Amino acid sequence: MRQVSPAAQQAIARIAERHGFSDEATFAMLDAVIRGNGGMAQFSHPEFSGSGQWMRGGMIMVSDMFNNGLKTRIDRLCLDLAGLADSQPDLVPGGSFQSQDQGSHGQAWRASGDWWPDGIGRPNSTGAQNNMRYAYFRQARRLAVDVDGEVCVYDTLDHDIGGFSQQQSHGGSITLTSQHGPVNLSDLPLVSRTG
Repeated sequence: MRQVSPAAQQAIARIAERHGFSDEATFAMLDAVIRGNGGMAQFSHPEFSGSGQWMRGGMIMVSDMFNNGLKTRIDRLCLDLAGLADSQPDLVPGGSFQSQDQGSHGQAWRASGDWWPDGIGRPNSTGAQNNMRYAYFRQARRLAVDVDGEVCVYDTLDHDIGGFSQQQSHGGSITLTSQHGPVNLSDLPLVSRTG
C-alpha cells in the first residue's frame, strides 16, 4: 500500500466515507488513479464489482455492467481521488501529474518511463491494449499511440477523447470516442512518426 501522510490518510478516509467504500478499496483505487496520471484507472477490487476501467469524461466499465449506481459512485470517487493526488504532491512520484513543472530552460518535467515525444506536456490519460499503448493530451490536442515501438502522434482536432478501443485482431483498427461520437484513428491527421 502507498505510504501517505496522516493528513492524506484522513482525506482518503473522508473520501471513502463520502462515496460509501472502505478505506482499503479507496486506497486501491487511489493507486490505480495515480498510475493512470489522474485521467484513467484500471482496477480490480470486490467493492468495485471486480475488474474495471475508469476514464475522466464519463467512460466507466465494470463487471456488473448494468449497475449505473455503482458506475456513478466510482466516477465520483475517481474524480475526488485525482483531485486529492494533484493537491498532495507526496502521493504522486515526481510531483503533481496535472501541472506542467517548468525547469530553468522552460522544459516540462519528464519522467523516465515516458515513451511519448517531448513538448506535448503530461497526458490526461494513458492506457494499453494488446500490443498498443496510448497517451491523450487534452490541452495540446494530441494523441500519442505506440504500436510495437512505433510512436505516432495525431492531432485530435476539436475532439475531446473519452474512450479508446482496439479491434481484437493483431493490427486491428483503433476507434476513439469523443463528444461527436466514434472516431477512427485513421481519420485524425498524423503529426509525427518515430521508431
